[in-house]
Amino acid sequence: MAITILIYYTGKNGSAKKFAEEMVSTGTVETIRAEAGNIRYNYFFPMEDQESLLLIDRWNDQQSIDIHHASPMMKQIARLRKKYDLHMKVERYIFDESAIPPKDKKFIVD
Repeated sequence: MAITILIYYTGKNGSAKKFAEEMVSTGTVETIRAEAGNIRYNYFFPMEDQESLLLIDRWNDQQSIDIHHASPMMKQIARLRKKYDLHMKVERYIFDESAIPPKDKKFIVD
């Protein structure tokens, strides 16, 4: 089952957006997306909160996450988080499509 990690980054004076921009411009995001087991790595900006950033990060399994956490990318990410003085809140979900009740599926449009 796929594992989805939601990371909420919060900073000041636009630092969360600058962090995301540097992650993209340095190629770090593309490198992470190319890692074995990565399904999704995307940033989103909440309309109501100009100082926050949401990362949706999905992996095939825990082993893929463990390999990612041991990679040089984690040092790069930590360095940028410190540079932009970001604070994090993390949520973790295990995706199980079979757990969606049939009565709810009628509201889901592809």
